[in-house]
Amino acid sequence: MTPLLGAGLGAVLGIGLALLVAPRRRSARGAPARARRPDPVARRLAEAGLAGVPRSGFAAASAVTGLAAGALVLAVTGVVPLAAGAGIAAAAAPWMLFGARVRRRRAAVAVVWPDVADQLVSAIRAGLALPDAVAALAETGPPPTRAAFAVFAEQYRRTGSAGLALDALKTRLADPSGDRLVETLRLAREVGGAELTAVLRGLAQWLRQDQAARAEAAARQSWIVVAARLGLAAPWIVLAMLATRPEAVAAYNSADGALVVLGCLAASAVAYRVMLGIGRLREPRRWFG
Repeated sequence: MTPLLGAGLGAVLGIGLALLVAPRRRSARGAPARARRPDPVARRLAEAGLAGVPRSGFAAASAVTGLAAGALVLAVTGVVPLAAGAGIAAAAAPWMLFGARVRRRRAAVAVVWPDVADQLVSAIRAGLALPDAVAALAETGPPPTRAAFAVFAEQYRRTGSAGLALDALKTRLADPSGDRLVETLRLAREVGGAELTAVLRGLAQWLRQDQAARAEAAARQSWIVVAARLGLAAPWIVLAMLATRPEAVAAYNSADGALVVLGCLAASAVAYRVMLGIGRLREPRRWFG
């Protein structure tokens, strides 16, 4: 075998192995082989009911909040490490506020899902087609969900496709229970079945039981969350009081003082997340989101 032939065979073998290892992609007309992972920031905004807010606005709000808090603490105390820690904590505040908003929104919407399922059962039994029964919830459904079902009705009137309208509904709802309901309706729309009303009644019963269990567990574990917040705030209140003394300001502005403050900030953040992980119920995942 000549060197040129050996090099050619090696190149062909290498190209073949690369093609085998590389992920396969379909043409632009087909669906991609691997679905793109959803943007976590955009998904969190949608779950908080702020789907129209751009990611740049979220980043700008975090940066402005962090800079303002850091500047304020520096002007009041004169401790640079404390100002830096306050800026970092304040920059994370929008994300925490959105998380609280997501939990409040889910808690407010969770109580109405059994009623939504019951209204769908009544509409289907009255003879309405499935898309018409879903669209009617824009006017007769519970107030927290009417805007989302109005999006479904508008999308269905404009395109005539129930599948696209259900996708828009699921995006607007951004709720695990809403995902289950939408996928149940999609399955009934695509494959048919006479047991849809029974399935919806069973889903409503399961949702009521799940809400009762979660409410009882949340009431019992709420004290852990309160203790975590008090334990997090107490040492920083003491540090802010100490920062009113000139000798303490000089000590904390030194290299050792900065190391202590930033180390305490990291320890506080880790401890707070651990306490919340222990005391807070796990949020239901959006398997179909």
